[in-house]
Amino acid sequence: MTSAKDASLGPDPSGLKRNITGLFLFLFILGDVLGAGIYALVGEIAGQTGGAVWIPLGVALVLALLTAGSYSELVTKYPKAGGSAVFAEKAYHSPLISFLVGFCMLAAGVVSAAALALAFSGDYLAQFIEIPPVLGAILFLVLVALINMRGIKESMQANFVMTSIELSGLLIVLIAVGIFVGGGGGDATRLTEFTPGTTPFLAVMAGALLAYYSYVGFETSANIVEEIRNPAKVYPRTLFAALITAGLLYMLVAAAATITVPVDSLADSTGPLLTVIEATGTGIPGWLFSAIALIAVANGALLTMIMASRLAYGMAKQGLMPAALGRVLPQRGTPWVAIVATTLVAMVLTFTGGLAVLAGTVVVLLLFVFLSTNIAVLVLRRDKVDHDHFRVWTVIPVLGALSCIGLMTQQGGDVWLRAGILIAIGAVLFLASRLWGRRSARRPQEEGKESKAER
Repeated sequence: MTSAKDASLGPDPSGLKRNITGLFLFLFILGDVLGAGIYALVGEIAGQTGGAVWIPLGVALVLALLTAGSYSELVTKYPKAGGSAVFAEKAYHSPLISFLVGFCMLAAGVVSAAALALAFSGDYLAQFIEIPPVLGAILFLVLVALINMRGIKESMQANFVMTSIELSGLLIVLIAVGIFVGGGGGDATRLTEFTPGTTPFLAVMAGALLAYYSYVGFETSANIVEEIRNPAKVYPRTLFAALITAGLLYMLVAAAATITVPVDSLADSTGPLLTVIEATGTGIPGWLFSAIALIAVANGALLTMIMASRLAYGMAKQGLMPAALGRVLPQRGTPWVAIVATTLVAMVLTFTGGLAVLAGTVVVLLLFVFLSTNIAVLVLRRDKVDHDHFRVWTVIPVLGALSCIGLMTQQGGDVWLRAGILIAIGAVLFLASRLWGRRSARRPQEEGKESKAER
């Protein structure tokens, strides 16, 4: 990959403040990618692959890096909030495709926030306080919205603290397992074992499909580019560094888990890292990991809602969503209408389904967005801009598009049905907005004709 010279972009006249440094961006991406996935999915992946759970996590990392390369080029080439919707508009010149790409991204973000809110108010929270899950989810979303409304700098500071706690939890696992193995415990031979009755390739691919969900989240950073200092220089290297860091942590923690706990026990656990800690016999209290998991989920929800609100704001600025979503708080520089709207939708979604259903829908919606973005890189190569930007090797977006198609073919029919319904809703909203726009445009003309007739 090559990078052109950096061009410092000045303040954006839209009113969004450039308060995000490279360190805050790194923690933003890392915190969003780590999230709740590493605390919940290791056991599920082990159930699909076997003890060699670290391999599909590595494969999924490579697949995620392909699409990350495409994002790096387009984000630095067109540094505007709106991300994938902006790229689709410039590449395909189709209002419908642009709207659907943006809507899928927006829907995936809001659905993911609803799922994380339910996860937050479930068994982990029950360790400390008993509260109806939906009520807990709604109260949690209100808190997230207030932090988001406060400002991007304050949100990044909260993310800094929560990501640090998430990382400390993973380090505790690695240290505990290290002590356990150093004392003669564990079984390293599990690291090369695959699910009985299947070929290693199929076992790895089945695990990689689940593992890919663990890496989604990096795309949210495209929607805060207007708030990043020197994005052409900072964004690409920070994105790759955060993804690789998350991937290495995933692989190390997964390897530690399968060395410590038999695959069957790991796969049956809804709190796999807690199962690992208990198996090491180090005496670390169970409530500690419940607290860390809650913080991990909360961090993912905060970053997802930051993305969703900035995406709605960017689409409004592009004329793809109601103009009211583009309103910004004068003092705070945050898109307050977009924050309120996305939070209300997430609250409604908490009544519509469980965590597993919502998570599966998120993956399909994002694969549609990733496919569009990878193709857009190739289409927009002929479009020249007046500032320097990152340029990825041509083979990367090609492989990225093929990887998206391959992962789409592995999804189940029930997940496709739910995603299809959401996409259909987006198409209906697009047609309704177009009809409303035409009527609004005709109304002044009709009023002018009536005024002339009266005179």
